Amino acid sequence: MKDIREIKDYQIVLLGLIIAAGAIISTFLFSHAVVSYQRLQNQALTVTGSASQDIKSDLAVWKGYYEVRSKDLKAGYAEINADKNSVKSFLIANGMKEDDIKFSPVSSYPVYKKLPNGYNSNDIDGYRLSQNVEVSSSDVENISKLSQDVAKLIEKNVELTSNNVEYYVSNLNEIKVKMLAEATKDAKQRAKSMVESTGGHIGVMNSAKMGVFQIVAKDSTDVSDYGIYDTSAKDKKINAVVNATFTIK
Repeated sequence: MKDIREIKDYQIVLLGLIIAAGAIISTFLFSHAVVSYQRLQNQALTVTGSASQDIKSDLAVWKGYYEVRSKDLKAGYAEINADKNSVKSFLIANGMKEDDIKFSPVSSYPVYKKLPNGYNSNDIDGYRLSQNVEVSSSDVENISKLSQDVAKLIEKNVELTSNNVEYYVSNLNEIKVKMLAEATKDAKQRAKSMVESTGGHIGVMNSAKMGVFQIVAKDSTDVSDYGIYDTSAKDKKINAVVNATFTIK
């Protein structure tokens, strides 16, 4: 009986040693895996790539509005309709296509008589009517000239207020894709130069995130974290930034 107990005790001790050894090995393997993972995580490089391109606007938009004042609403509509015809004729005579011209609906507001204390009374003294006009065209130079010549409408008693011309790039989405691709290539080249100078090599790109994308006047140095779209200049510069992360071999 004593021998049997000793054998059982021996087996228990041996089992305990095996379990302990297994725990030590498991802990070692887990620690090694964590260290390897951390090393893998640390073997990455994040760089910023950029690309820029000068471009001319190929779409121009001019906006203005005109208004009339009249004691009678019906007469006021007749006056502003006559102004509309004058504006339309002027634009077409200066090279604009009818399809490029858009008129908004007429807005009308009552004008109330003033009381001695300066406040408005409930009595209508007349009406003020206004209408917006917008011209958009790929003939950028003609739109620019037109915006300066619309003052001639004053000679026809049209009370026109002219806004500044806005200049756009019509195929911006296509350009954006191309610019981001070029910025990504620049990021890869920068990463390659940095790593190879220390004897390493870059691997695959883990991630890429678009940074600032902006369109500014050609000679502008403006930068914004939210991006810029300058519509005041015909000659523009497009800047694209990409933040990319590469593995290091």
